[in-house]
Amino acid sequence: MDINEALSRIDWSREPRGLYEPIAYTLAAGGKRLRPTLTLLAAEIFDGVEQKVLPAALALEVFHNFTLLHDDVMDNAETRRGRQCVHKKWNTETAILSGDQMLIEAYRLLEDIEPKYFLQVHKLFTRMATEICEGQQYDMDYERRKEVTMDEYMHMIRLKTAVLFANALQIGGLLAGAPKNAQNALYEYGILLGLAFQIEDDYLDCFGNAATFGKAIGGDIREGKKTWMRVTALAEGMKDAESRDVDYVLSEYKRLGVDEKARTEISRLTEEALKHLTTLPQNEAANQLRELAKRLAQRNK
Repeated sequence: MDINEALSRIDWSREPRGLYEPIAYTLAAGGKRLRPTLTLLAAEIFDGVEQKVLPAALALEVFHNFTLLHDDVMDNAETRRGRQCVHKKWNTETAILSGDQMLIEAYRLLEDIEPKYFLQVHKLFTRMATEICEGQQYDMDYERRKEVTMDEYMHMIRLKTAVLFANALQIGGLLAGAPKNAQNALYEYGILLGLAFQIEDDYLDCFGNAATFGKAIGGDIREGKKTWMRVTALAEGMKDAESRDVDYVLSEYKRLGVDEKARTEISRLTEEALKHLTTLPQNEAANQLRELAKRLAQRNK
């Protein structure tokens, strides 16, 4: 079943409309549906039955979108996926409360998982949710610091971004009965894929196309975020370490070759991720995961 079709079957036409309409608006915006796709592909490698995996896949997608609602409030972002953010279309209070309800809905979706797997998945899901909150806090903390090391930055994005990829894959494997070593391989593939994805996101925030990226270019610079681009530039001797002037910072990135260094690092992490797939059964689903990693390394949104 198509993920969008499955999401559309969830009834958001409930009362009070002020709570559920922003959720429907958020999920209708589309997106890559990457996390649930990873879950379904991981299960397919081990001949998993889609209907048994779908509740977890949907839970991961609803959870991911919940984090975006709250992230946009914390970042005071204007647009998401080319549309007004919920806190701009409605208000901040609505975005917070509708986001809270999305988190609850994600856990409710987990209730449809086969009972013998429920506790294991619930534990993975909860650990993941905690790690993502920790990563978001580090992200906010680093905005107020003059210096952040690359190790600190990589740990932050591992928590904020990569663990969602990793758990989406491990949960898919788990629900399909994959052995523990295969689950671990899926998890490690997901971590490396997530790291590459986030660095690509940092790159696109600077050098992407606003029309395809779905967000204003230079948003991270204006917010003073410690991205891979800025951390690298600071290590290379960027003159004004705290500048939030987009044109100046981008010119420094170009001068220092940070744009090229980012592309190199994205390719390196992608290749490392692909190595973990070699330990899994080689079938069409594994090939799709392989191709997905390559496409993400060259995405424009």
